[in-house]
Amino acid sequence: MADAILMVDDEPALLDGLRRQLRGRFAIETAVGAESALAILPTKAWAVVVSDLRMPVMDGVRLLAEVRERAPDSTRIMLTGQADVTAAIQAVNRGNLFRFLTKPCPIEELAAALEAGLAQHRLIIAERELLEKTLSGSVKVLTDILAMTCPRAFSRAQRLRRSARRLAEAVGHSAPWQVELAAMLSPLGAVTLPPDLIDRADRGAELREDERQMIAGLPEVTARLLANIPRLEPCARMILLAGSASMPAGDDALARGARVLRLMSSFERLIAAGGSVASALADLRQQGYPQAAIDALSTLDAEPAARRQLAVTIRELRPGMTLDEDVRAGNGILLVTRGQELTGALIERVTNFHRLVGLHEPIRVFSTGA
Repeated sequence: MADAILMVDDEPALLDGLRRQLRGRFAIETAVGAESALAILPTKAWAVVVSDLRMPVMDGVRLLAEVRERAPDSTRIMLTGQADVTAAIQAVNRGNLFRFLTKPCPIEELAAALEAGLAQHRLIIAERELLEKTLSGSVKVLTDILAMTCPRAFSRAQRLRRSARRLAEAVGHSAPWQVELAAMLSPLGAVTLPPDLIDRADRGAELREDERQMIAGLPEVTARLLANIPRLEPCARMILLAGSASMPAGDDALARGARVLRLMSSFERLIAAGGSVASALADLRQQGYPQAAIDALSTLDAEPAARRQLAVTIRELRPGMTLDEDVRAGNGILLVTRGQELTGALIERVTNFHRLVGLHEPIRVFSTGA
């Protein structure tokens, strides 16, 4: 399927003329006015959006700024008959434009700009996919290693990760994969704490004041550790905002992601303290979380339909299975905690300990496989 291009103007005749001249070369759809454009914007992954500057109700500057917020991967081009330098600067700054063309624009010049816009869109998509896969893979290796040194903290992070991405998607976050990475990395600072302190904090045990301060400072420690890793700055900022004393404010992607992390973390703590799902959701509503986010969270609690409980031997463990019990070595060392999804590295760890000191078999797991 050809990359879709949306052209917006308040003159239907002009749009019809452009569509006829460019037919066969591009997959073009048109919208008369900004309101019509915003109405159809969610219907496709538009590669390029071209807008006139001077339109009633909402001009092209405001429209393309909205496009940038709602469809950040779309390349944005301004087409106008107004040779207005001030308007051009404003449009570039607010809409982060790829091109600014003046009317009357020769059809070949417009076609060349559209070709360049499509190429830019493909580059954005390719870079984002590469970044997402590379970062996700690197973080996965990192968290596998850290899960072996601090299993309780990273088991909780894995539960947060699974829910955080789904919740971020449900509330319309523009980069849910970033929220997922932030959730995976959120307990990184826990490696600086004594293991017994983490265990007592998870159990809700009474802590000394200095211990409470250590726990409260974990988001800042984690953010400092991540701040020097290229491309993970947004994740570090989300974690820091989520751990702040007050609810993260604002409507940008960082604030939205931080609220998702904070919501999931609060929900986990309430459930761990023995509360029911219903009581936890009611408590979160009183804490000021948006109703839409609460509604989305309530739908995440249901287990997948294909989930099955099994009792398996060490040799039968497979990546993707989720533990239904803690796994400890024969000498009592906690290897992997209940609720953690198994990876190849964790299975290797369990297998090696089984060879050396022995483990109790069978192990209860959940599997979503056939």
